[in-house]
Amino acid sequence: MEPSELTGRIRSLEVNISGVIKGKPEIVKTAIAALLSRSHMLIEDVPGVGKTTLAHALARSTALSFKRIQFTSDLLPSDILGVSVLDQTTGDFVFKPGPIFANVVLADEINRATPKTQSALLEAMNEAKATIDGNVHGLPKPFMVIATQNPFEYKGTFPLPENQLDRFAIRISIGYPDRESEREILSTSSPVNSWDGIKPVISREEVVMLQRFSERVRVDDSVLDYIIAIITETRNPGMFELGVSPRGAIALKSAAQAIALIGGRTYCIPEDVKKMAVPVLAHRVVVRSERRLGRGGEEEAIKEVLERVKVPI
Repeated sequence: MEPSELTGRIRSLEVNISGVIKGKPEIVKTAIAALLSRSHMLIEDVPGVGKTTLAHALARSTALSFKRIQFTSDLLPSDILGVSVLDQTTGDFVFKPGPIFANVVLADEINRATPKTQSALLEAMNEAKATIDGNVHGLPKPFMVIATQNPFEYKGTFPLPENQLDRFAIRISIGYPDRESEREILSTSSPVNSWDGIKPVISREEVVMLQRFSERVRVDDSVLDYIIAIITETRNPGMFELGVSPRGAIALKSAAQAIALIGGRTYCIPEDVKKMAVPVLAHRVVVRSERRLGRGGEEEAIKEVLERVKVPI
């Protein structure tokens, strides 16, 4: 695939998704970056701002298989992974795969399920496989989990533990639309789901190819040193109780490579790292209690880190 054709594929993907996610170009780019970097994404926001729509739009634009799991308190791990059932004719157990066996899996309202059910996703997200009844089953490629949750609702919810959050390379918040975007939404809204009219603009094979191109984006030593300096600063005990793990450092590098590719470049610049630092790192740190200033303190802390760390020239 030629560079111009590569850029064209990504642009068509942006346009397709932006057709239903109005006025949020940076959110759309970040979601595409998650896909290109083989990452999982957590969307935290209030109801009705387009969390589910974004997941549907991304999957439908790429011709990837898509499954939605509505997380509830009575959901069981087997409801996600699948079960082995007895075939009455042969007397053998036959595996019936669950909804986790799809390219894009939407874990809707993930914090409404119990920790036991939440943990059923850990192996799948980390190793792209699922172990059921002692048998290991590979998941489709590419594989991506998009989870949603409302961070302002606590009744009947189970907060995600740090090890679960760490599996999500990127966390975003869509936010309310601006005035003009909301006017456009109102003027074009209908009872039909907004994603129903979306047609695929790239194939599954092209998605895999784009992921490979993303991995090949060049990251010079100076940019690597910049990433390491940022990660090291998040481990400052005077500011953080919990810093970013090596997995988080790898996620930041991969996300920076993806956003560089989306920008039409085959090499990373420090601005790519800065752009992805908050969505990749903020949910991985725990700010010291005396520095917490309410919701959003982690994002502000990462922004402060970015101000302190010298940007390579």
